[in-house]
Formats: sequence, C-alpha cells, structure tokens
Amino acid sequence: MPGYEIFDEAERREVLQVMETGILMRYGFDAQRKGVNKTLALEKAICDKLGVAHAQLTPSGTTALCTALAVAGIGAGDEVIMPTFTFVASFESILALGAVPVLVEIDDTLTLDPAAVEKAITPHTKAIVPVHMCGAQAHIDELMDICRRHNLILIEDACQAMGATIAGRHLGTIGHMGCFSYDFVKTITMGEGGAVVTNDDEYARKADGYIDHGHDHIGNDRGAETHPFLGMNYRVSELSSAIGLAQIGKLDKILSRQREVKKYMKDALKAALPELKFRRILDEEGDNASFLSISLPSLEQAEKAVKAMSSEGIGGVFHYYNNNWHYIRRWFHLKERATLYRLPQEVLDRMPDYATVEFPQSDDIISRNLSIAINLSWSDEDVKARTEAMIRALKSVF
Repeated sequence: MPGYEIFDEAERREVLQVMETGILMRYGFDAQRKGVNKTLALEKAICDKLGVAHAQLTPSGTTALCTALAVAGIGAGDEVIMPTFTFVASFESILALGAVPVLVEIDDTLTLDPAAVEKAITPHTKAIVPVHMCGAQAHIDELMDICRRHNLILIEDACQAMGATIAGRHLGTIGHMGCFSYDFVKTITMGEGGAVVTNDDEYARKADGYIDHGHDHIGNDRGAETHPFLGMNYRVSELSSAIGLAQIGKLDKILSRQREVKKYMKDALKAALPELKFRRILDEEGDNASFLSISLPSLEQAEKAVKAMSSEGIGGVFHYYNNNWHYIRRWFHLKERATLYRLPQEVLDRMPDYATVEFPQSDDIISRNLSIAINLSWSDEDVKARTEAMIRALKSVF
C-alpha cells in the first residue's frame, strides 16, 4: 500500500478519456460523453471483483458509512456498536445520523471482540459496524450470528481491506452492506473516494438515490426526476472514477506483492526472534497484507522499539496507542463532545461518557502493538535491508 505508488500510463489514459469528452459528472450529458462513463464502469468492476450485486460510489469512506447507515434507517437515538480501534470516521458518521456510537473492546485480532459486542446490546441497538482494520478480518461470522439472533443490521467497514477475504468470501460482502475507502493512501485509490456494496436490491435502490439528493433516476430527463426521500450530494467526479478504474485493474498485482513482502518479513522475524508475537489473523491467505502487526511484551518495550526502528531509518511504524486518529485514548473531540452542531438530546442522554469509560483489554492490546506499513515501491533489496534493520531494532529491546 498505497496504490498511488504504482501510478503509470493506465491512470493517465483513463483520465484523458474523460477530459476528451469534457464531461466530469456521472449523470446526464449522454450525447457529449460519447459512451464514456467511468463511474458506471468502476461500479461494475467493483461488483465483478468482489462478487457482489451492487456497488455505489461515494466521495469517501466516511460518506460511504453515512450512506449505509442512512439507507439502513439508522437515526435519532439508535445505538450503533463499533470498536475502540478504528478511524474517527466511524463515530463521526454515526453521530452525523443522530445515532449513538457505542464503543466496545477489541481482541487480539485488532477487531471487535464478539463477547464484548454481545454484552453491549440493548433494546436501542440497531446495528453493528465491525472494522476490518489494517487489512485483516474481523470475526464476521460470529458477528453475523449475533445480528441474526438480535435482529440487527451488520455494516462492514472494509475501508482498509479492499481485496481481503475470509474463507474465500470478500470482506465487505458478507454483512447487509459493506463500505470501502479509496482515498489517497488506501490499497487502491481514487484520490478521494469510497463505495457502498450490497446484495440487497432495496438497500441498493436507496443508496442510488441518497447519494444524489434523493433522485429516483427514472427516465432520461434528470430535471423531471422525482425525489421519493431526502438525500445528500455524495456524487463522485468522473476524474476520480477514471483513476479508480485503472487502479482496480492492478488490485491483484498489489495484493500479491503485499502478501509476498509481508510473508518474507514475518518469516524472518519469527526465525530471528522466536519470542516475538504477531497479530492473530483469522485467515492468513485472505489477509490484504497492507500491514505487519507485532506485539511486544509491554508498553515500554513497544515505545523503545519505535525509537529503535526510527534510529535504524525505518518509517511507517504505527504505535496506535499514542495515535490521534485511530484509537479511543486520544479521541479528545469525542470525549469532550466537541461538535460544531448541537447533538440531539437522545444522544447526549444515551452516549457513554467516553472521558471516563475505560477499555482495559483494548489498552493492553494496542499499547503493545506496532503496525508496520508494507510499501509497494520497495525493491527486493529494500525489503531485505528493512527486515534486517527491524530485527536489529527489535533485538535491542528484548
């Protein structure tokens, strides 16, 4: 990762085809666009690649989450269960719909702990949003079973896991809906972009309208279309879709290289440091392999390892315990409820006081975890040298 590392003539060719038509909007202008619609082509390519019935492009992973929650009917006062380890968009999108984010513990997969999820369910719970963090699988089958037993909606956040699978099934296609991000640093990129995928025809119909102000998209006269429900402007540009269309054609190559590099590094670390522990991955073969996550014995050793790797010239090492974007510990804006708008009273009454709630299991796991990004631009020599440097750095803290 990320896909921008392998930009080449394919992206330029797709973008130039759009510029030659002069039509940057996905809707209308049929005569001028001369059959070129990169957004429709990319949506079809996503469906074909993931084996899913419907894909709806949006401008970001965040808007994809907002769209999925909206078409699922999530609204004022509804509780949505999410993990402590994710991206801030998880709770931002829930709050944007007037719903209540209910954070629960993760386990050593770095994803939602099903036992903690079960305990968090109340009569107000309407949905569960597992996050397939750092490219690998959440406990999706266990969580789907919980949803079936409690009549809940499962929305997969696969924003960091494009192309990843579990038991041969693509992440994002197993729940009622799945969300992806194609921003600049994702496995494949549109510059900025996202998608909602689903096998449910009704969810797909609603998503199609919601991202375009509620347009029903019936007929061939956009001005005459009706609006069965309120929506938002979550449309994507044809230029973004053009880049994404070139990138999705490279997905298999990207995944293959990431998996090759990660296996080499992991095998070498295991051989050199038998005491080193790794993130538990539910399906190694289906791992997106964008990150190699290791676990140190203590917070102090994790912090020393970060410094030692930096001294060895190794970047891209994430200690999420002290990260502002991805872990509850430093989400001060959530803890302080620092919004520019007034939260609904139902949210204020029902949302836990995250300034005081403790997550000891998550703290223990994240404090000792380091996640190392796998870059596509590394040569085989770079990988070998980087791995040797990592081994030196880690040996110095054991």
